[in-house]
Amino acid sequence: MAPRLDNRTLPAPAIEAVDVSVAPRGASCPVLEHITLRVPHGCRAALVGANGTGKSTLLKTLAGLLPPVEGEVRIEGAVAACGNPRVAYLAQRHLIEWHFPVMVRQAVLAGRYPHLGVFRRPCRADRGKADAALCRLGLGELASRPLHALSGGQQQRVLIARALCQEAKILLLDEPFTGLDTENRRILDDFLGNDPGRSLTVVMATHEHSDVEKRFDLVLQIKDGRIETLHSCTCATDGENG
Repeated sequence: MAPRLDNRTLPAPAIEAVDVSVAPRGASCPVLEHITLRVPHGCRAALVGANGTGKSTLLKTLAGLLPPVEGEVRIEGAVAACGNPRVAYLAQRHLIEWHFPVMVRQAVLAGRYPHLGVFRRPCRADRGKADAALCRLGLGELASRPLHALSGGQQQRVLIARALCQEAKILLLDEPFTGLDTENRRILDDFLGNDPGRSLTVVMATHEHSDVEKRFDLVLQIKDGRIETLHSCTCATDGENG
């Protein structure tokens, strides 16, 4: 049995995994084995590795969408569970159905639903949060556009605006820059790099290694089912193998 996390000795980090092994649904053996990592609050962490090494699988496990077969994942000290409003998981863009008939503001306002319950409808304050999130991502003028009419980069920004509207504190991003043009990459990069007070914790899977150590506090590589730290600055703690 994997050791349980002890929150009495250190403040709970944003994300912590101890001796975690994960098998994708339908797989007969784990793709990730005995992963141990710790991501402090406000940290920018990059998850690198070749295609098929398990980056997406790990993000889904951290989001509570895929339970580990061994070990334990905790988010802010609590066992990871699907539907945690403080966690936003953004899948790879090509896996999302973009032709759903919804306007941009409606898509962002959907981020408020975890806070509303079954019978409540969004109020003026909820709509204000949606508009503020749209403005922060430079989408205010596109609020009344159909979601499917946006470019790929604009759609990616809508997903992050929805996470902000949700008031998520942890963003799990699966290759958000893939296929984006220069302008949308710049806007997303500026957003991730200019977070006042480090209010967001970000774990981003990427296959791009250019300047990764300059852009992220923590760089973790997945290889052969294991994880190792390639780079760690003073705000990030260990992410070594268990």
